[in-house]
Amino acid sequence: MEIIRHDDGSLTVPVTPDRHAHDDEDDTDAVVESDPTTMTLRPGEGGYNEALAKWDLQQDPTRGDPVSTASGREEAMTVVHAVTEDPKHVAEAVEALDDPAASAEALRHVLVGGNPSVEAFAHEVAEAEGGEELPAHKATKIIGEVLAEIDDAAT
Repeated sequence: MEIIRHDDGSLTVPVTPDRHAHDDEDDTDAVVESDPTTMTLRPGEGGYNEALAKWDLQQDPTRGDPVSTASGREEAMTVVHAVTEDPKHVAEAVEALDDPAASAEALRHVLVGGNPSVEAFAHEVAEAEGGEELPAHKATKIIGEVLAEIDDAAT
């Protein structure tokens, strides 16, 4: 089962079923497996950043490890700030990028680093672009929106 990203930024992820010992004392070796299940993660919840990175990789499994360049990171900070200021215009913010691929790589690199990386990135955005520092869960949600828009624009 694949990870599904919803318009509100939440992710539906598969959950590995637990293996439960059979309750019948006569058959101590029997194991009952539960059906596969899913759960919904929202930005800021434990495991969300990792799931978002897996979702992004799922969009193009042939993509290698993300590499962040200085110019890509600068544009990534600019686009995240622009979407923070005007969340309804993600497409316009992405269209304004000189190199969407480099920005996407920089954002993927942030996600792979997990929550500490997202927090540091949000701090950098506030210092470079001005405004208040985004909480990590909001920065992660915006990163997901920008990546989805870049992928949509590329297809």
